[in-house]
Amino acid sequence: MKIKLIIFYIFCLLALNVSAQKKPNIIVILADDMGFSDIGAYGGEVNTPNIDNLAKEGLRYKQFYNAARCCPTRASLITGLYPHQAGMGWMAAANLGTPAYQDDLNKSCVTIAEVLKTAGYGTYMTGKWHLTNERKIDGVVTGSWPKQRGFDRYFGIIPGGANYFTPVI
Repeated sequence: MKIKLIIFYIFCLLALNVSAQKKPNIIVILADDMGFSDIGAYGGEVNTPNIDNLAKEGLRYKQFYNAARCCPTRASLITGLYPHQAGMGWMAAANLGTPAYQDDLNKSCVTIAEVLKTAGYGTYMTGKWHLTNERKIDGVVTGSWPKQRGFDRYFGIIPGGANYFTPVI
């Protein structure tokens, strides 16, 4: 499974025509609690000129389906897998005792950051992670935090909800 995913990501990088001399910048934006057409780039009435410009100059998802909850949706977006394949079939609140519901990104999936690092990219993340078991967060068990899953730098909150004025650095 891991080899198939790595081959998939390599194919995606080749499809972007990545060369050693010039690599495109890749920015992925995930916003909770928004509808498809809430921003201008997708026909919404909200004025979002900077996001609209990024969308106009870049690649936009036109058929990404969410999992109705933020943890599984994040797991799909960051790994390219169904949430159950990544170990996040439900929320990060409880390990239900099966690989699909372990409430943590499993070790057999790779993140987009882990793949991009192999192509020489610097990887950075800010915002809400929410892909780690909440008990592990309380115990400061960092094995599945952003920096351990391929990101060079991270600034944000690890759980789904926290004090946004004291993020994890």
